[in-house]
Amino acid sequence: MKKLSLWATMLLAFSLLLAACGGSGDNGSGEGSGEYDLVEDGQFTFASSGEFAPFSTTDASGEMSGFDIEVAEAVAKELGLEPNQKKFKFASIVEGVKTGRFDAAVASHTITDERKKAVDFSTPYYYSGPQIFTRPDSDIQKKADLEGMEIAVSKGSTYAEMAEEVTDNIKIYDSDVTALEALSKGKHDAVITDFVTGKEAIGKGFTIEARELLGRSEQAIAVSKDNDKLLEDINAALETLRENGKLKELSEKYFGEDITTKP
Repeated sequence: MKKLSLWATMLLAFSLLLAACGGSGDNGSGEGSGEYDLVEDGQFTFASSGEFAPFSTTDASGEMSGFDIEVAEAVAKELGLEPNQKKFKFASIVEGVKTGRFDAAVASHTITDERKKAVDFSTPYYYSGPQIFTRPDSDIQKKADLEGMEIAVSKGSTYAEMAEEVTDNIKIYDSDVTALEALSKGKHDAVITDFVTGKEAIGKGFTIEARELLGRSEQAIAVSKDNDKLLEDINAALETLRENGKLKELSEKYFGEDITTKP
């Protein structure tokens, strides 16, 4: 019996040693620790629209690329996870994060009180602002000039709310780029969209001009309210990417300037 008791003691001690070593693979980012509630184990499943150049665009094979996509991939690397991109209509992405369809949204979402009721947001990864765009022959210069005008905006964006302040005549598009393209071709009186998006459209030859800047906004990564550890580590990853210059590098690659530093 004494011999059996000795073996039992040794087995118990060995089991405790294995349990103690089991967490040694945790690099502090939550990888392998079970602290993240992920859609797919070992993957950072993020949603983007693929219709918001140069933030996200889609090629013929369905693969997305752009500033948002590369930010998401850089964050995934910092988390020790494989990036897993999902193309989804912008207006439904926040709901997809809320219901657990995606781990996060990296889709240029402006932080708003309304959206914060559904999801949590990271620290901003870039700063932007809404701007009025019209055709060169338009007399529209500022927000007051939009009274009663026909304004085009993207579905699910914060720009629709701005347009509603001055007119009931609002046209909805699936993306800001298609709204700007329609404006360039003679449709509508104006478009309200992100100033960076409008600047890119002008650079591509769209017959439009920028007018009054309507404010500043903060864009961030959206995460489910049930995924606190993931949000914490995404914030840590973004801070690392700020400090090592990666965010600035990506911004200058796509926009020719740094929009990741708070104005």
